Amino acid sequence: MEMQNNNEIKDLDNQADIELSKPSKSRFLFLLFFFGIFIFAWSGCYNLYEHSYKSNKDVEVPDNTKYDPKYK
Repeated sequence: MEMQNNNEIKDLDNQADIELSKPSKSRFLFLLFFFGIFIFAWSGCYNLYEHSYKSNKDVEVPDNTKYDPKYK
């Protein structure tokens, strides 16, 4: 009697694997790139908005530092 070892592992295709479909992979990489750039740009704009220049009209300037200085 001959014993056969049929321990072959059959790979099942995973539908969620992006390596199986080239269009799916390129779409995923495009969206990853697009949203990465979008979030990077949005966070930069938000940071510039948060740290923007706030005018202060009530600053007291010493008389000796003006264009026409007045000394005591």
